Order: sequence, then C-alpha cells, then structure tokens
Amino acid sequence: VELVESGGGLVQAGDSVTLSCVGYRLIFSQYDMAWFRQAPGKEREFVSAITSTGKSSIYADSAKGRFIISRDNAENTVNLQINNLKPDDTAVYYCAAAWSKRRDYENKEKYTYWGQGTQVAVSS
Repeated sequence: VELVESGGGLVQAGDSVTLSCVGYRLIFSQYDMAWFRQAPGKEREFVSAITSTGKSSIYADSAKGRFIISRDNAENTVNLQINNLKPDDTAVYYCAAAWSKRRDYENKEKYTYWGQGTQVAVSS
C-alpha cells in the first residue's frame, strides 16, 4: 500500500490550496481517509477525515470553516482544500488510511497507512 500526497508548496496568506492524496494497492473505497498535519516542533494533529463512502466528513475545531475534505473513489483520491490560508497553517500535511471503522477519527491509532507528507508553508 502506498499513499502519495501532492499539492503543497509556498503560498501567501489568504490564498487557497488543494492537497491531494492518491492511494495505491488498496481497495480505496473500503478505507476511511484522513488528513493530519505536523508543524515544526509540534505533535502531529488531526485535521479532517472522511468515511469510506464519502457520506460523512469530520473536522477538527481548528479546521471548521476553512477546510474542505472530499474524495473520489473512482480515482483513489482524497483531497483537502484549505481556504484563507494563515501562517499557522504552515506544516507538513499527511494523508492516512484506516481499515478500522472505529469512530475516533482524531486518533492516530485508527490509521493503518500513512503517506510521506507534503509541506505547506504560508508566508504573511
């Protein structure tokens, strides 16, 4: 199994960015998917998750209102759109896949597979 993120880079505050994660060698439609992020010197934190069917999405309080998660099971892809970027959004963003249907989406233990991450740097 491999998860490959893309879409990061250096962006300006106030801009929008869409991160993508493609899954390989897994039955993508059977996995809950999530995005986490890790800022320099901080713990990896939950951002958002989406259930395997795409019917439900879950957001961290810090992500509500500016972040939108979506998925396309036909393309084995999950996306994270971030609007009105702020310098505090600077982090490495990781995609994660969970076979487990436990509902503690913010818990890293739920997830079986992780991508290598994509860097987002927001300048003010």
